Amino acid sequence: MDLDVLNMFVIAGGTLAIPILAFVASFLLWPAALIRIYYWYWRRALGMQVRYTNYDDYQFCYSYRGRPGYRPSILMLHGFSAHKDMWLAIVKFLPKNLHLVCVDMPGHEGTTRSALDDYSINGQVKRIHQFVECIKLNRRPFHLVGTSMGGNVAGVYAAQYPDDVCSLTLICPAGLPSTTDSKFIKQLRELQESEGIDRIPLIPSTPEEMADMLKLCSYVRFKVPQQV
Repeated sequence: MDLDVLNMFVIAGGTLAIPILAFVASFLLWPAALIRIYYWYWRRALGMQVRYTNYDDYQFCYSYRGRPGYRPSILMLHGFSAHKDMWLAIVKFLPKNLHLVCVDMPGHEGTTRSALDDYSINGQVKRIHQFVECIKLNRRPFHLVGTSMGGNVAGVYAAQYPDDVCSLTLICPAGLPSTTDSKFIKQLRELQESEGIDRIPLIPSTPEEMADMLKLCSYVRFKVPQQV
């Protein structure tokens, strides 16, 4: 084989090996970094930008796309232990000319976390209203979307600030009483009765607890790599 050809293969192999080794090292040592890069790339591909705004000494982190116009803006509230990027799977199906805002709920991701803050539903409603006023989203009525805990907050927000909201979308909202408990609620109550309050099933701290939480919360069975 010609020496130049051999050198070309060596260089090409080295060029490919560097990103592969970097990926493997990141997966083994810093898996959280890969997840952040993944969300950063997805936000960039969908045109979502991350911004911060402050109410006194309280900081809100949010992502947005588009600008307010003649069509109502859309504010999206995520559920417990999630963050603003959970909405990216929905954002990709929405028209690009809509003004979208996805905020990190109080105590989540980039929004201020404080043990002194009020994380009750009413406490979160108060904070979300502060956020809405900070970015002047309520200059015109907006669509409010919430899922799970965020759905509970969205429903109470619409009741307390009806002039701010032109429509409400609740996806599997918490806080709605039912005549019969769902399988999920039944399992939560069984866990509370059997294990007391020392362990919260929705806040895993070990790989085993993470697996238990996925079984509890997810209809589709899947495994998260042990390293992650």
